[in-house]
Amino acid sequence: MAPNLNRRRALFVLGKIEEILSWEKCAEQERDRYYVELGRYLCEVRAGQYWRIDNLRSFDEFLEKKFPQSRRKAYYLIAVHERLTRVPKGQLEQIGWTKARELVRVARMDGQNFDCAPWVHKANEMPREEFRQAVERYVTGRDTEPWDLIYFRLYKSQLPVIEQALEKASLMLGGDKSRGYCLEMICADFLAGVNLEGGDPELLLVALRRLFEMLPPLQKAAFSDRLREVS
Repeated sequence: MAPNLNRRRALFVLGKIEEILSWEKCAEQERDRYYVELGRYLCEVRAGQYWRIDNLRSFDEFLEKKFPQSRRKAYYLIAVHERLTRVPKGQLEQIGWTKARELVRVARMDGQNFDCAPWVHKANEMPREEFRQAVERYVTGRDTEPWDLIYFRLYKSQLPVIEQALEKASLMLGGDKSRGYCLEMICADFLAGVNLEGGDPELLLVALRRLFEMLPPLQKAAFSDRLREVS
């Protein structure tokens, strides 16, 4: 059942979100100052279903309206609020939202054993890219893979489909993977489908292995249990 709608509180929270989003054109330090607050308000909108004030059908529709470029940042902000509860608000504001986004990956992996103090210290001391690489090594157990940039042209009419596919893939992967990983998952899923019957079994195996490697730990465990049941 839908929760009782506190109209006065809903209007206040929605107004604060509009106010913070209007600061997106401000200096980067100002944006970092308010991203923690924005994540908290977004979580409250979802829990209280405040989007009904605007006659919207769902939280996703609310995010699509408020974050027309990409809802991905909104989900990151929500994850920061939900996962980094042990980190004081002032420290989160100090390290900035891009480092906090990386910190979410560590918190999600460690669960109840997450020790925030040393990671917050690293976030304060390390440059952004160095911190990202440290998180990558900790989460994956290996150094960052060699990478390359690929450029290709897209028509504006194609962007909505591509954005939605990438966002869905990101949610399936736990919301902590880059767009490169999300695109790889979509391609691996496609290859697994076309090679399922009468295709190349080796290519199917590679695609399935990559899909498995990109899953969050809980989904990996559930998948492994299911394999043992059917084998």
